[in-house]
Amino acid sequence: MNRWMDVTNTFSESRRHYKNTYLEICEVMDEIVEISLFSSPDGLFEIYFSFGIMYGIVYASEEEAVEKREQMKADLEQEYLRNKEPSREFINSFAKKYDVQLPNDVLFDSDALMERWLDM
Repeated sequence: MNRWMDVTNTFSESRRHYKNTYLEICEVMDEIVEISLFSSPDGLFEIYFSFGIMYGIVYASEEEAVEKREQMKADLEQEYLRNKEPSREFINSFAKKYDVQLPNDVLFDSDALMERWLDM
């Protein structure tokens, strides 16, 4: 049973272009977990994900991007089906395993994020 829905085609062609990347695929699970792959003609591919309070980007070479995205997707799905929210242990292990980076062009309230993190 495929729990993921491919929503790539809900983005217009112009919206699939972001800075110097192109949205290849965007999938969501239960409108809670998202994983997307952005290709780049002159750099690393970007795998964007979000799940609860957890989000970020993982960079990968063109050769490893699809496989890495599939591994990440499987890990996110397993945690979602188990807990519905990412546990602190999962966040830490996932971030370390995939070398998660925070998007530098997304503004957020770091104090509010830290408070929520500490409440977990």
